[in-house]
Amino acid sequence: MEDAQIVTLFLDRDEGGIQAAADKYGSRLRQLGFRLLPDRLTVEECENDAYLLAWDSIPPHQPRDYLFPFLARLMRHTVLDRCRALTRRRQIARLTALTRELEDCLPGPDHTQALVDALALGESLNAFLKALPEEERLIFLRRYWFFDPIADIARRYDLGQSKVKTTLFRTRQRLRDHLTKEGFTV
Repeated sequence: MEDAQIVTLFLDRDEGGIQAAADKYGSRLRQLGFRLLPDRLTVEECENDAYLLAWDSIPPHQPRDYLFPFLARLMRHTVLDRCRALTRRRQIARLTALTRELEDCLPGPDHTQALVDALALGESLNAFLKALPEEERLIFLRRYWFFDPIADIARRYDLGQSKVKTTLFRTRQRLRDHLTKEGFTV
């Protein structure tokens, strides 16, 4: 089934859209999840959560031409949230007592400023990525968006691992310089 047809099912609120998306992209989404989470059941929960987020996001979004990237983004955020939650549980007992002691002394976060900063950072990152040569951009995204191992990236683009590592190192340096010029603290 084509992506446009699957999105139409979502727009029509037909649950068959979820099944069609799972049939077409489920294994790729799980593969993305397994790069950070070793537990099969947790990855499957994240996949289901990504489909639920898609169900809630379509409409207003209509990713007819970019359904897999749309689902991959939802899956990626779900997996990262799960990783944060797992890490948080380990640290929470240790931090709870300290936090209570400092609660009255620390100011609360400025959510508005954090949102503005996040939007500005996103725009700056997009501008940086658009300015990169295609090969460097693809290598960078494969590593830091899809979490691909360096060996897989090298195989995918028929490059040596040292070339991939060097490209990533230089791209990170340029990103650091770009963000510093844009006024972000690195």
